[in-house]
Amino acid sequence: MCSPSRIGRPPTNPLLRTELRIVATRSALPEIHARGALSARRTGRRTVHLIGAAAAPLGGDEIDVVVVVAPGAELVVRSVAATLALPNSTTPLSLGRWYFEVGHGGSLDFDPQPMIVAGGAQHHVSTTVRVASDARLRVRERVQIGRTGEDGGRWEGDLVADIEQTPLLRHRLELGAGTAADDALSAARALDSELVYPDERPVATTGLTRTRLPLAAGGSLFTHIGTRLAE
Repeated sequence: MCSPSRIGRPPTNPLLRTELRIVATRSALPEIHARGALSARRTGRRTVHLIGAAAAPLGGDEIDVVVVVAPGAELVVRSVAATLALPNSTTPLSLGRWYFEVGHGGSLDFDPQPMIVAGGAQHHVSTTVRVASDARLRVRERVQIGRTGEDGGRWEGDLVADIEQTPLLRHRLELGAGTAADDALSAARALDSELVYPDERPVATTGLTRTRLPLAAGGSLFTHIGTRLAE
């Protein structure tokens, strides 16, 4: 198996480091190893729910999550509630690193509740995906900038996905205050993104805010930006 790497970020001294590792195999229930503000619980033979064990991330915190699906195994990951990123008195910035690996014939369906970035907070996330050519994958990410009456938060996301040794996707998005697309007249504050492999659906767009694009190596990327996430 590959080991996760820190993408594009120098080593830091986090106020709180959270580490979560989930491993699914064909012959046993998913294994869960957790430390810090995020944990998980088995809610079915092949289903795990993420659970917040403390208020996090706060500015200065780092979250590292590794999800490994062994060959032939299946795993569904959900969460019990949205995640709220908050600033602290010394820094607004928190970091998240997510690593997904799916072996031959395996299947991963990852669809947690949204990340809410409160006013004044900044959250940067790096996601790495490694998938076997005959595996199945769905990874969904939803982000909302600001709680009610707030719009000053900022989120940045990097996504690197490979099918074995073949590059599948290199993708970067920024959302919120001070980003390149921020506009006083029409500024997106919500993101719904979904990577699916394999997927043979053709190009589909709705206006300038919603699109599903097929990827050259297979699969598709869906992106929807707007003011608020749908209920």
